[in-house]
Amino acid sequence: MTAYIIRRLLLMIPTLFGIMVLNFIIIQAAPGGPVEQTIAQLRGTAIDASARVTGGGQEVMGGAPGGTQTVQDDRYRGARGLDPKFIAEIERMYGFDKPMHERFWMMMKNYLMFDFGDSFFKGRSVIDLIVDKMPVSISLGLWTTLIIYGISIPLGVAKATRDGSPFDFWTSTVVIVGNAIPGFLFAILLIVLFAGGSYWSVFPLRGLVSENWDSLSLAGKVVDYLWHMVLPIGSLVIGGFAGLTLLTKNSFLDQINLQYVTTARAKGLSERRVLYGHVFRNAMLIVIAGFPSAFVGILFTGALLTEIIFSLDGLGLLGWEAVIGRDYPVMFGTLYIFALLGMVMQLIGDITYMLVDPRIDFEAREI
Repeated sequence: MTAYIIRRLLLMIPTLFGIMVLNFIIIQAAPGGPVEQTIAQLRGTAIDASARVTGGGQEVMGGAPGGTQTVQDDRYRGARGLDPKFIAEIERMYGFDKPMHERFWMMMKNYLMFDFGDSFFKGRSVIDLIVDKMPVSISLGLWTTLIIYGISIPLGVAKATRDGSPFDFWTSTVVIVGNAIPGFLFAILLIVLFAGGSYWSVFPLRGLVSENWDSLSLAGKVVDYLWHMVLPIGSLVIGGFAGLTLLTKNSFLDQINLQYVTTARAKGLSERRVLYGHVFRNAMLIVIAGFPSAFVGILFTGALLTEIIFSLDGLGLLGWEAVIGRDYPVMFGTLYIFALLGMVMQLIGDITYMLVDPRIDFEAREI
């Protein structure tokens, strides 16, 4: 077990390096980088987005030579009227005065020390931004994953024991229809119905807590927080039941038809003892092992549109603003953290296999 964990940890190094190299090349080659963004801001032609030039960008504006010259820099469209020396100063500020490979190695060297630098346009460190946004995304990801697993596993077991019955048919219909509904459309429907859109104003429309949250009692804070989470969580879980429910059902059906189940029944064991004492442990291997990756997927990717619709300032919205604004430190810093966390969670998933069934031998497993 220990040797396997060490091998997996060592394998993370080239995997993470490959992810960063590939994304660095693609993003650096894309047009509209931070230098172009700053030039567009200075000329008043930038698209209005949440990510704006602050901090260092304001200093650049203050140092502008007045824009009286008409020298054109062929590297940047829209740079006419700006002094090439001024453009070079912008490049130096963002580190673009160095070759691409040198920028990459400097970035990776800092990342090894978990130094992710400062945002180009938000005037704060990347770590501070991630820490500030993390509670919102963790709330969405954790509650969504727990609810999906808490409903899908019992439902899948019930469907397996009633395979082919009307209950099996109608529950399959419901979860498949739910899976076909896009989460963001369901979120809009919930707002229209229950957040004062056109019918009832039952739940709050935006935010994670109310404005008077600090003045509430402990019980009031808990209720207020849960009340704000109802609609966002509802829009996220609607499409999450089908895959896990059917996976649980099929996993149980595979185990129920095996010889050891027949033998257990022949010994006179109750159906409940057979189902939960023997079948459950084996059938849950593939389901439980997928929990870490499911949580990471919901945490970092599944909640983007939900965060935007319900004005929840989380990691999804932060990443979206970084991409739109070409905020490279935020983009690469979050990519590095999320990729590393994803691989660690996959390793935890493998260890979970052993905890559920100690018969699994990791020492003999080839990576």
